[in-house]
Amino acid sequence: MPERLHFTASDEANALIASDPMALLVGFVLDQQVTVQKAFLGPLALKQRLGSLDAGTLAAADLEPVFRTRPAIHRFPGAMAQRVHDLAMHVLEYYDGDAARVWTDANSSDELKANLLALPGFGERKIKALGSVLAKQFDVDAAQDLVPWHPTLGDVDSPQALADYQAAKRVHKKEWAKAKV
Repeated sequence: MPERLHFTASDEANALIASDPMALLVGFVLDQQVTVQKAFLGPLALKQRLGSLDAGTLAAADLEPVFRTRPAIHRFPGAMAQRVHDLAMHVLEYYDGDAARVWTDANSSDELKANLLALPGFGERKIKALGSVLAKQFDVDAAQDLVPWHPTLGDVDSPQALADYQAAKRVHKKEWAKAKV
């Protein structure tokens, strides 16, 4: 397990998402229509505002006011508060509150993919991104087959690597847009 994931400029946030599986999942849920840095600062902000990031705390809290407190945790505080709540409820119901079981209970890449796809707010892109992080940063064997050919957050192991990833992502988005025309 890495000491930190270099997804933000905050050493504390980077250490949290590396050490707390629920924080990592929350960061991925929030990684939508905001920068990577903003998304992965969200778990730290939630922990600071609530005192805990465990699934029980997140599921029991009224998250919308927590998300709206300035500075807002996400540009869509209502929708993301609901999504984080739904994630926490899912982790409680299916994994007894232990977010790491999403990947540790998977005996194959197909099982891991099914576990990830069942998470609220997760689609194919997030499965590839989280699968890549799990494979490359956490050495999760079941995640190896989920790693796509293109750069992902799994390749980010330094602040410079994050900048390189974001530049490559912009190029790929332009290429994908051209291919759709």
